[in-house]
Amino acid sequence: MDHRCPDETTAINSTGHKLLKYVGGKMSIEMEIPKVLWLKNNMSSDKFRDCKFYDLVDALTHIASGKETRSFCSAVCKQGYVPVGIDGSVKGWQEDFLNRVGLPELVEDGFKRMGGIHGETGTILSAGELVGGLCKEAAEQLGLLEGTKIGSGVIDAYAGWIGTVGAKVDLQEPLLDESIPNNSLEQAFTRLAAVAGTSTCHLVLSKDPVFVPGVWGPYRDVILPDFWMAEGGQSSTGSLLNHVVTTHPSYNTTKTLSTQKGKSVYELLNTRLEELRHEQGAPSISYLARHMFFYGDHHGNRSPIADATMRGAIVGLSMDASINDLALQYYAAMEFIAQQTRHIISAMNSSGHNITTIFMSGGQCRNPILMSLIANATRLPVAIPRYIDAAVVLGSAILGAKAASADADGKTEGLWGIMDRLSKPGKMVHVTKDKYELALLDAKYKIFLQMSEDQQKFRKSIDAEIQGWKQ
Repeated sequence: MDHRCPDETTAINSTGHKLLKYVGGKMSIEMEIPKVLWLKNNMSSDKFRDCKFYDLVDALTHIASGKETRSFCSAVCKQGYVPVGIDGSVKGWQEDFLNRVGLPELVEDGFKRMGGIHGETGTILSAGELVGGLCKEAAEQLGLLEGTKIGSGVIDAYAGWIGTVGAKVDLQEPLLDESIPNNSLEQAFTRLAAVAGTSTCHLVLSKDPVFVPGVWGPYRDVILPDFWMAEGGQSSTGSLLNHVVTTHPSYNTTKTLSTQKGKSVYELLNTRLEELRHEQGAPSISYLARHMFFYGDHHGNRSPIADATMRGAIVGLSMDASINDLALQYYAAMEFIAQQTRHIISAMNSSGHNITTIFMSGGQCRNPILMSLIANATRLPVAIPRYIDAAVVLGSAILGAKAASADADGKTEGLWGIMDRLSKPGKMVHVTKDKYELALLDAKYKIFLQMSEDQQKFRKSIDAEIQGWKQ
């Protein structure tokens, strides 16, 4: 959510370095190298030279073990690391790239500020591989046994992938290839994990690299050695719904009413939408908002447009400031989330992926209207995990189980086998059979795409007219 470094991001992407094709074509403002460059530009040189840099998951590993072990997940996904052997990569870290973007300090002393060169000045591990044991200080703080095995971690959304896509689900042809067992790793190639919270990450595994413009990756070794991961994403989903609801004039009234009824604001709004549908004799809730067009990139676009300057827009506002209008705007925001999910999946599949099912996780799974919208907009069934709020925690536990399986030589059980054993069945949300509902969403998807394209055109036309005004 920290977008303070647009200038640094632009400068990094202007290099055209070949590693950029492994982060979706250009490095995102949300990744760590632009943030490190911002820190250099805003700190004294002496202070910057005293720094070491960790992704959160690697910082936790460091605190727990006292070691400098890093994860392929963090290094490859967020820090510009290209695994050895890919595109001529020799050390993983790209020395020429870091020098060109103005970060030679990260190259010094065998890249020690980033964790070092794997097998020489540092150690970088795949998901769940044994880091070592819990150090004495951390054991005392956590109330656990010193020496408890620690597995190499992953970015939180990737733990959500681990905690969801191994679930057994009841699919029908052609969504499930009966020639492939339901517990086979090959099934994962068709399963998109949508890990939803403040933002949403869209993760899919592949055997071979698939290059998708505007989608992060392809990343090798970040979950399973020699396999690739692609990561689409929405910069704002849960935070978007919260913003739409809490900034509306009727929010305080709605909040009071929800407290009185013992419901969340979102549950109350869902109920109100159904009441409006009944009062107006509408065939569906979507019909109520048929002439409201909401574009919700309030915090920029992560995928597939990959433009942090994108912003929100809405067409169809009236003078109504009641709870009814709040309910409609809230619905329109959910519709946007679903349409953007379709946009991301369409970009992935048109580039070579074969996504046939969405495996959701996070609190948004409790919202039946949103889940149905995502299924209907994408034309794909949505799998809801048994433990809605715990998919990331379950994924982390599976990583711990992998580390715990380490033998005397440090060799661990395969990650997918553990996922298959520990994952529980979920429930399915299927696509509606109402042809009008689907036709409406198709028509509004075209408008959604036009709104994104028009916004870019508008900005370019204005910038062209006032070029040179601000020096």
